[in-house]
Amino acid sequence: MSDDLPTGVERRSFDGQERLATQGETVYGEPTKDGWRVWDAGRSKLGAMLELGMDTSLEGGETVLYLGAASGTTVSHVADFSGPTYAVEFAPRPVRDLVGVAEARDNLFPLLKDARDPESYAHVVEADVDCIVMDVATRGQADVANRNRQFLADDGRLLMAVKARSEDVTADPDDVFEDVLESLESSYEVLETTRLDRFHTDHLGIVARPK
Repeated sequence: MSDDLPTGVERRSFDGQERLATQGETVYGEPTKDGWRVWDAGRSKLGAMLELGMDTSLEGGETVLYLGAASGTTVSHVADFSGPTYAVEFAPRPVRDLVGVAEARDNLFPLLKDARDPESYAHVVEADVDCIVMDVATRGQADVANRNRQFLADDGRLLMAVKARSEDVTADPDDVFEDVLESLESSYEVLETTRLDRFHTDHLGIVARPK
């Protein structure tokens, strides 16, 4: 466990409560103070991973490939402290919101693509990214991570939130997580896992590095 936050992410006081925060334009109505905006761990799996003290190895300034960006809640915070940030989302409606989020962030590149088909954006995303952040609510989450391994630098990190109900709504989440971790072993060495239930029910946070 670690409480090392990346440069550009701080714990700031909002209404007397310590909250994660980044500096940037507001996106989802989050509280702001002195140029800082709350990074709501209840609305962000990566925020929850940081809040729970997982060792993400993020230092700030990384090149990031974000899979499952949706309308930009979490990836907006990532772009606030990272370098080039590629945001993949396959649903057109949230991508419209994502494009709006990117207008205030020169380093955020929205891609209307399917994370299950990395070849469709391989011509855009640079090789050897420092970090893949993955929050994809689809069956076959490990397969998506394995297919996108090609973009990750040898010393990079996969930061993944597994949603048990997306894999199998009837299965015991522990069994789902075990299957996902086993499937990841073909491409990754898992460094740390933590249940995110305090913020996100039936989710598992995973930190892994490529084999």
